[in-house]
Amino acid sequence: MRAPCRSASTRSEPEELAEAARKRLAQVTLDENSIGRGSADQEHERATAIYDLIDDNRFGVIGHDGGPYALNISLHDAKLALAVTDESGASVVTHILSLTPFKRILKDYFLICESYYAAIRSATPSRIEAIDMGRRGLHNEGAQLLLERLTGKLDIDIDTARRIFTLVTALHWKG
Repeated sequence: MRAPCRSASTRSEPEELAEAARKRLAQVTLDENSIGRGSADQEHERATAIYDLIDDNRFGVIGHDGGPYALNISLHDAKLALAVTDESGASVVTHILSLTPFKRILKDYFLICESYYAAIRSATPSRIEAIDMGRRGLHNEGAQLLLERLTGKLDIDIDTARRIFTLVTALHWKG
């Protein structure tokens, strides 16, 4: 019988577990002054996106060996501000991302979501599945763009980028 494959990592399993416990988001908040309160449906979508993000993420700050982190998200002049603090609340870094590169993806994403909600009332299952595949493709495109924009700034994986993009869509959803 063969021995199980081991990763080529030079760190021990306890070290990897300790890093995974540190390199994560423990809290995510939205700046009410810049984002404002939404309708009940919008607030529900935002809360769900935040819960999913906190529940499962990999999040580190390049050049900072701390964590876990808190993330405060705000919007300023078509820009997304990601303010990262450590456990004690001390500021670590703030990254400002222009939302202009995301405009087309967000517009197309919301159009396809409207088509999906209309289709679930009367379309065939194969039509609904095709529309949902398109929605997932746009979601992946948005997450990949976010990941690229944060490369060299934040250490996140594609799943975390997807969850952050979900939150960005929830911030822009008109309800």
